[in-house]
Amino acid sequence: MKFGWLEITLFSIVLVVVISAIFVRGKNWLEPGFWGVFAIVSSLVMFSVLWLLTFDTLKKISFGSARVPSPTVINHKIGFEYDPDKKRYMPTIGEEELFFGKKWSEQEATQLLTKGKLVIQSRNCMDCHTLLGNGAYFAPDLTKSWLDPKWQTMIQPMIGVATKEETMAKWLQNPEYYGTWQRRMPNLKLTEEEAKAVVGYLKFMSAIDTNGFPDHFGKSAATF
Repeated sequence: MKFGWLEITLFSIVLVVVISAIFVRGKNWLEPGFWGVFAIVSSLVMFSVLWLLTFDTLKKISFGSARVPSPTVINHKIGFEYDPDKKRYMPTIGEEELFFGKKWSEQEATQLLTKGKLVIQSRNCMDCHTLLGNGAYFAPDLTKSWLDPKWQTMIQPMIGVATKEETMAKWLQNPEYYGTWQRRMPNLKLTEEEAKAVVGYLKFMSAIDTNGFPDHFGKSAATF
């Protein structure tokens, strides 16, 4: 059985009232201690609820959960399709494909994603871009950037490499060479390994179920 925020809130309030009523039984409501009991009980109940919700959230955002795939998802084709039942776009995990010419073990993939995340942090990418709703909106949102068909329809022919991941890695190392978007990204002096790690991180991000965020990414004419 699943509980939403409304059920949890109502349950917490009822629990506070019931427990407090037991402890204040026989006391006058004008006594300071009467409301002191409510204050203490409500604080303890809310702390317990938040503690449980925190662990529940950590479980849901861990690798391999329903929303966050395993790092080895980079070994698969990833799509973004509309789900009429859920009424939003959902990432789809397809058949296996090589990523930078190899199949990555879980340990290798985890190390790659960790490095990609650290590279993004070290270059302050969020000063211009957005990931999972965090960051700035001066440059394109990166949450589903792996799925942007412009990599293959516009940039890959300019760079002349065989795969999308190679296209993104080459572009990230020399963005000033390729006339793409109106606002050009500065050269962040990424090494080849750093660029590959960032591409791996972005591919992994595109496979996270973000409740359809960014909104309309899958059908926006401007995006495609």
